Amino acid sequence: MSHVKIWIHAVWGTKNHERVLSKGVRSKLFQHIRENAKEKQIYIDFINGDMEHVHCLLALNADLTIAKVIQLIKGEAAFWANKNSLVKPRLEWADEYFAVSVSESMIDKVRDYIKNQEEHHRKMTFKEEYEKFASKYGFSNNG
Repeated sequence: MSHVKIWIHAVWGTKNHERVLSKGVRSKLFQHIRENAKEKQIYIDFINGDMEHVHCLLALNADLTIAKVIQLIKGEAAFWANKNSLVKPRLEWADEYFAVSVSESMIDKVRDYIKNQEEHHRKMTFKEEYEKFASKYGFSNNG
């Protein structure tokens, strides 16, 4: 049996940066994402976000790629939200996402960062945050 745990900090936003994820919507959506991920044997340690994006600290296992995990989470969450009329007119995610590995020693710092999203985004927009991440990790921010 293989033993794999690779921590990933993933971030994705709504299509066209639409600010549709109100606090009540986020609460229901994140609870559903956790339940759905658990059913698919995806471990989500922490999830939070703001009006237009989601941060998720998750652990990859030996069977799933980052792309597959993000597809399973985003796709099913939008399907569920739209089936249940959670967002008007409908929830759509942007195609792109951001994902980086996280060392064990940084888990608590990443959790704290994710936990304080509302406070954090009083000072910085999601676009500014995304550009900061892109620069910090050497990604092109053409998306």
